[in-house]
Amino acid sequence: MRFLFVHGGFHAAWCWDRVIAELRELGHDGVAVDLPGHGRLVDLESTLANRRDAILALLEPGDVLVGHSGGGFDATLAADAATEKVRHITYLAAALPREGRTYPEAMAMRDDTELDEGFDADVGEMLSYLHFDSAGAMTFADFDGAWKYFYHDCDEATARWAFDRLGPERFGDTTVTPVSVPAFWTADLPRSFIVCEQDRSMPRWLADTVARRLGVDQLSIDTSHSPFLSRPRELAVLLLHATTTHPVAPLIPA
Repeated sequence: MRFLFVHGGFHAAWCWDRVIAELRELGHDGVAVDLPGHGRLVDLESTLANRRDAILALLEPGDVLVGHSGGGFDATLAADAATEKVRHITYLAAALPREGRTYPEAMAMRDDTELDEGFDADVGEMLSYLHFDSAGAMTFADFDGAWKYFYHDCDEATARWAFDRLGPERFGDTTVTPVSVPAFWTADLPRSFIVCEQDRSMPRWLADTVARRLGVDQLSIDTSHSPFLSRPRELAVLLLHATTTHPVAPLIPA
């Protein structure tokens, strides 16, 4: 099998290198995308459309899509545009769009009528470690914050290696444009969700909500938000297992 990896905020394709190496040892292949505004494409504008198109440019028939964190949004848009190519889609501590809603709304809703008042409290301390420039780009300005929220189960050398590679996050139109992925909801693709048990970035209530809306039983890994760095072999094995699982309930679009 071939896995196509989609990174989350601040990160880029480099964060998947260890997992791809482990998958190859297990007889499989992997490729990771740099979304516009990240990695080698850091100078490009970041929009819903060009992030989706960057994934589609690499997507091959039979690929397993893996989206991490905010990359779950982008992976879903790509799956919506090319459902026939996707063998399975895995959400690794990842977000899921809500039909007709913006990304911030999707991140803050427990169900289709309730905006969670505790979401700001969940992320409030993390914001204290971030820097916003005059154009609105957000960066992790403090190593200790990145280590705490992304890599607390990594050794310091690994955490500093990753911190040195983190880039800015430019939200572009992603915060204001309602998302519609009708083909994704009706395609009923094979899908799975992996929760990171020590996650300090994705609130557990949000992970539970995404899994419920996907209609899947949660798979689990006992790591921080970044198992691709702290336990790449275990994650590779779990990703292979995930492709053998099946939904237990219908998707919930709204």
